[in-house]
Amino acid sequence: MQTPPRIRTTVVGSYPVPEWLLAAPSEQGLIDATRVVIATQEAAGVDVVCDGELYRFDLNHPETNGMIEYFVRPMQGVRYAMTFDEVMAYRALPGMRFRTRPPGVVDGPVSSGTLDLPLACQRASALATKTFKFTVTGPHMLAKTLLNRYYDDTAELAHAIADVLAEQVRHLDADVVQIDEANLPGHPEEWEWAVSAMNRVLDAVPGTPAVHLCFGNYGGQSVQSGTWDQLMQYLNALHADHVVLECAHRPPEELAVFKELRADIGLGLGVVDIKATEVESADAVARAIERAETLLGAGRVKYIHPDCGFWMLKRSIADAKIRALAKGRDLFEGRVV
Repeated sequence: MQTPPRIRTTVVGSYPVPEWLLAAPSEQGLIDATRVVIATQEAAGVDVVCDGELYRFDLNHPETNGMIEYFVRPMQGVRYAMTFDEVMAYRALPGMRFRTRPPGVVDGPVSSGTLDLPLACQRASALATKTFKFTVTGPHMLAKTLLNRYYDDTAELAHAIADVLAEQVRHLDADVVQIDEANLPGHPEEWEWAVSAMNRVLDAVPGTPAVHLCFGNYGGQSVQSGTWDQLMQYLNALHADHVVLECAHRPPEELAVFKELRADIGLGLGVVDIKATEVESADAVARAIERAETLLGAGRVKYIHPDCGFWMLKRSIADAKIRALAKGRDLFEGRVV
């Protein structure tokens, strides 16, 4: 019997929504589709599986895969109906050009409202036979995308949202809870209040807390500009077990900055480029791990994964990239039978 792998494979979260689910959505269809997503990962050899985030996909907002609307629309204090003046004011804000209107207007104190993350988590975790991860959009991104008409500033709103998320994640039945922040890499100057809000959520995680950061993915393109060295203070201040980072689509020389990452934070290395349709070979994945460990030290890489979610790719491509993860890790560790 083989020993457990030293480097664990995982996915970031989203998966292409099956066409048959889009054509005839139903609660049972969603459960069946989630079962397919998890089984696909487990059969490929993924160690920490995810539900594919199918439960939150919003056809009306495919640009963000429902990672915003699903969380803020049910919250008390967030109004969806908005005036023309509010829409125009939102469009004038910097950094929001990938959206035509806000997901909502904050006009009162935010609270959970009808948001129910534990139910979505419970339904998916019951289908997994391996370590299960549940993903949640972080307070920085949610606060930045809303039109704030109540709190003094975005930082105060982010902390209020963090308290709402903390209340939710405290009840999640998941081995790993990963909080996603796709906006912060483009706004590193906001790291102090962003990490303060993030840690409120991480401290409430009953299992293993993780953080995913990337430079965005809209139409297969990066949304945020920036570099990892601008975020090292943020990363080192996290109350996280490990981080899940975009690396495959980034300049190779950027890896050196992770020498500064706190030793007790596990490094998750992106080795699959989700902004490219070409499928990585097992050899390419193994070489990516080797480069990172040669530079950062043996044992520094704790997880390998795609740079971001798979939802913009065709299922056949996503599935092939998932298989490459485990095969590449096994090749690197000499686990090939």
